[in-house]
Amino acid sequence: MDRAAEQCLTLSQGLLTLRGWIQPSRSSVDNSAGVIAFCLVCKEGYLLILFLFSICQELPKYLRGYHACTKEEAIQNAAFLYRVKFGDDKSQFVHIPKMLKDLVPRDMVRTMSSEEWKKSIVAVCNRHTGKTEDEVKLAFLKQLSRLATFGSAFFEVKQTSESSFPDIVRIAINKQGVTLINPQTKAALVTHPFNKISNWCSGSTYFHMSVGNLVRGGKLLCETSLGYKMDDLLTSYVRAYQATVKQKPARHLA
Repeated sequence: MDRAAEQCLTLSQGLLTLRGWIQPSRSSVDNSAGVIAFCLVCKEGYLLILFLFSICQELPKYLRGYHACTKEEAIQNAAFLYRVKFGDDKSQFVHIPKMLKDLVPRDMVRTMSSEEWKKSIVAVCNRHTGKTEDEVKLAFLKQLSRLATFGSAFFEVKQTSESSFPDIVRIAINKQGVTLINPQTKAALVTHPFNKISNWCSGSTYFHMSVGNLVRGGKLLCETSLGYKMDDLLTSYVRAYQATVKQKPARHLA
């Protein structure tokens, strides 16, 4: 597995390289290695994190249906993906119904007939001609970056701690924190930001995480074979979060 390269850039203090965000280790469910992350701290002191993923890293997660997107967004993205493959060549339009699995999230393919998908995708393609392959790739990534779960590592686990949640949930770990998602509806059930996560541990068959404190807190108990990966990733994110917090200038009373 490739190593992730993360760099944290502050406008006031120069370049800080964050090492070991994603450890070289066993394979993950979505292969999140290879990401280039730039952490930008604005001069006002607010942290902005911009993840620029290569198209080969983000595309599989998109086509597996991990992200929640509208039909209009799916059509736009499908047109981008067609253009990446074939440029301005319109001779392949006729084959779009047979290539939907490479253009549309798998859980959305049946929301329209193959001919309806073709008609909609062709209409968008015809509005966006003359762009280079790199320009189309950037447009696709820009579109994906608007999705709430863009840049996430996803893990499907069995949770045993919250009776109101489904037994099987999808956990997304990203710059916002740890989010539990209903895999059927793709609705976010709860998000735990890094500053609320107090402890976590993992083993070969589990991942446990504590949120809050002893007075007001709770636990997330998961059964998964990828607990070690979740542990490593969460540790890296929390360390990066703590590093950025320490860099914020102290406020002095007048």
